[in-house]
Amino acid sequence: MKANTREDYLQRIDRVVAVLQVAVEQGDELPELARLASVAHLSPFHFHRIYRALSGETVGQTVSRLRLLRALQRLAEPVERVTETALAVGYETPQAFARAFRQAFDASPSELRGQAERLREAMQRLRLPPVVATEPALQVEVVSVEPFRLVATRYVGDHRDLDQAYGRLFEWAADHALLERMAGIYGVPHDSDHDAVPDHGAFDCALAFDDGDVVTDDRTYPIHLGGGLWARWRHTGPYDHLGALTDRLIAGWLPGSGYVLRDASPFRHFLDDPEEVPAALLRADVYLPVAPG
Repeated sequence: MKANTREDYLQRIDRVVAVLQVAVEQGDELPELARLASVAHLSPFHFHRIYRALSGETVGQTVSRLRLLRALQRLAEPVERVTETALAVGYETPQAFARAFRQAFDASPSELRGQAERLREAMQRLRLPPVVATEPALQVEVVSVEPFRLVATRYVGDHRDLDQAYGRLFEWAADHALLERMAGIYGVPHDSDHDAVPDHGAFDCALAFDDGDVVTDDRTYPIHLGGGLWARWRHTGPYDHLGALTDRLIAGWLPGSGYVLRDASPFRHFLDDPEEVPAALLRADVYLPVAPG
């Protein structure tokens, strides 16, 4: 395979968008993850993460954008009916179509169809995904990490509320007289769904302990991290939005780095306690699993 440059990755994303566009225009079922990953020559494990980082939107958001674009094109035809358009572009009901349409254009389909200039402007806006800003060069090092064991609990929701889940995990550690053995605070985001957006969804809140294994119970479970090579980037600042910052790492560093992502979950090592350190001075190491490209 040729070098994994930014242009190469963007061409792969373009091929995926083309496949999605054909499915929307023809009213076909959307391709499954394996098909989309194959088109992009990417591992299914990281496909959604890389797609989102490079395109600036999730696969689900791309599909919504393409459906609305196709709807605008159909509504530009004077004989096209709104109900037929809604069903033709993949909405289950005209009501669902109307809600999405109004949210996107602040007008109903019937109101917009008679305004040719607004239709053209809306179509032009939807033809391209959001612009992904070019970020300054990131200070990334590739390190080898020995495998290590942790105790975790699962949280699902807005990652800005992770402190509550970590609080419960610390309470569990205190109940088991483990706080003095704690060796590190970690987190593992899980965002493999096609609609997954950064900083939302499932997240493993995890603690590492010294001096051997720790017995888990119905409130916790063991996980393993590390092993192999990892791209490590030190973030300084609030812990909010680390998912979006990880996307910037993928988009800004991975292309041209000489490395590719391998099938393991990224993780974070939180070096400071938000209750003791000001938000602007908090430090976290973000780890991406990599292999030579």
